[in-house]
Amino acid sequence: MGCICFKSLRLKPPPSITSTVVDSQDDDDGDDGGQYPLIFREFSFEQLRIATDGFSPGNIVSEHNEWVPNTVYKGKLGDGRRIAVKRFQRLSWPDPFQFIKEAEAVGRLRSEHMANLIGYCSDDSERLLVAEFMPNSTLSKHLFHWEKRPMKWQTRLKVALHTAKALEYCNDKGINLYHDLNPYRILFDKVGNPKLSCFGLMKNSHEGKNHSTNVAFAPPEYLRLVDSALDGQFSDEDRTELMHIASRCLKTEPEERPSIRFLMSTLSRLQRRAELWPTSVKRLMPSSSNKKTKHATEPLKLTPFGDACLRADLCTMHELLEKLGYGADDDVISNEFSFQMWTGEMQENMDHKNHGDAAFRAKDYDTGIEFYTEFMYGAPTVSPTVLARRCLCYLMTEMFSEALSDAMQAQVASPEWPIPLYLQAACLFKLDMEAEAKEALRHGSALESY
Repeated sequence: MGCICFKSLRLKPPPSITSTVVDSQDDDDGDDGGQYPLIFREFSFEQLRIATDGFSPGNIVSEHNEWVPNTVYKGKLGDGRRIAVKRFQRLSWPDPFQFIKEAEAVGRLRSEHMANLIGYCSDDSERLLVAEFMPNSTLSKHLFHWEKRPMKWQTRLKVALHTAKALEYCNDKGINLYHDLNPYRILFDKVGNPKLSCFGLMKNSHEGKNHSTNVAFAPPEYLRLVDSALDGQFSDEDRTELMHIASRCLKTEPEERPSIRFLMSTLSRLQRRAELWPTSVKRLMPSSSNKKTKHATEPLKLTPFGDACLRADLCTMHELLEKLGYGADDDVISNEFSFQMWTGEMQENMDHKNHGDAAFRAKDYDTGIEFYTEFMYGAPTVSPTVLARRCLCYLMTEMFSEALSDAMQAQVASPEWPIPLYLQAACLFKLDMEAEAKEALRHGSALESY
């Protein structure tokens, strides 16, 4: 399983050796927080030496041993941009023109599902690649070396789906081989989204000969031992279907393997089911026997916020949620923080919340997500308003599944508050689940009436 092959390679004319500015139509899939343009260019060896503190061992972020001779370092450019630098062993690419040709081909790719290549260095016998830096480590660490909690089933499906989307994008752009696909090649950005490393699109080379390094084998019975830490997070049907797909991907005959589009369709369906497992949206909502719930045939009487959610008017939703401020269910949290702040233990965490609120007011949704997430990691209890605000931030950045999860958690934290139900409706409309969205609106309206 040394590389992933899709179909016959479509050869293109060799690119020029000069630096390449990515075309605008390919650049809208990736960014670096909106601060730096994704321009592919040539770096000098001295620039990368300075950026990595002289290729300091303390900056190594890759697995490194005799079987994995090339090393990846984290670094920072003079303008503050964080980068990942892959330094090849000497004699890996004796032909500099071949190295530059392949680097420029990969450098043209721009996908939101990849850690994109932004440059290279070919200086004497040195060969280096420069990519976007992903701060939240590799899939390998989250799968095999977790400290607090194992990776959830839903997240694992998300990793598989995003990887399939990245591979499909590469295939569509005429690059049909991905070398050494393994857990170290999947990285996570600042908000936890999985990204496929662009480094795997460059062949491993030694003295001009291409090779792959991860010839892996697992006995068939191993595929039946799902991680015990995932117990209760999926149905038997979903487990069986995923294992069946995995076994088909390992077929030696190309016609027996599923297409990338089939994989994406299946994984999308599995992920959607995982989002609502084991508690479905309807199970979270009040039952029909609840006295506060009116009959479904009665017309909806929606407040302005409920109406904005029905129309998926995100700007109006933001305006109204900002005016709403923090409610009674957050008073307990504030009191808990007051004591802890008096002891000096939680001041920094409260600062995260305040920074998140400031970003929310300024409509800087990516920053809002980052600070609210930091706040919730250290909060003594759940804040339904913070969850609601982060939910809207996710909606604004088209992360609809994450938004739905926050809305559902907010409802659990504050069952009598209608806002989480309205937010669920907006999320479900975005996920093309219209019937469930209308049900959420109905229950939100019923709560508002009492």
